[in-house]
Amino acid sequence: MADHGHAADIPQMDYKEHERTYRGFVHFAEVGTLACLAIVAALAVGGAKHAWGTAIIGTLLTLVGTGVGIAAPSVGWRATLVPLVLMLLALLLY
Repeated sequence: MADHGHAADIPQMDYKEHERTYRGFVHFAEVGTLACLAIVAALAVGGAKHAWGTAIIGTLLTLVGTGVGIAAPSVGWRATLVPLVLMLLALLLY
């Protein structure tokens, strides 16, 4: 059998760092999910309404909003929500 050492040899888990990593992962998942939805909405605008110029602008806004949302946790997913709403409005109004 392998020797795994004693319980005293195992370092304690750093719960503060664990929580910080988990919050970062959840933050990235929220922003990333809305970014994917905004890109899909931009592709729908381009494909269904043949408004590829609007779709390109929506994609660029999504990229900027994703960068801002990831860099500024206080803004978070709201920065990516703006292009998503604009692309959904474009899909409805064109």
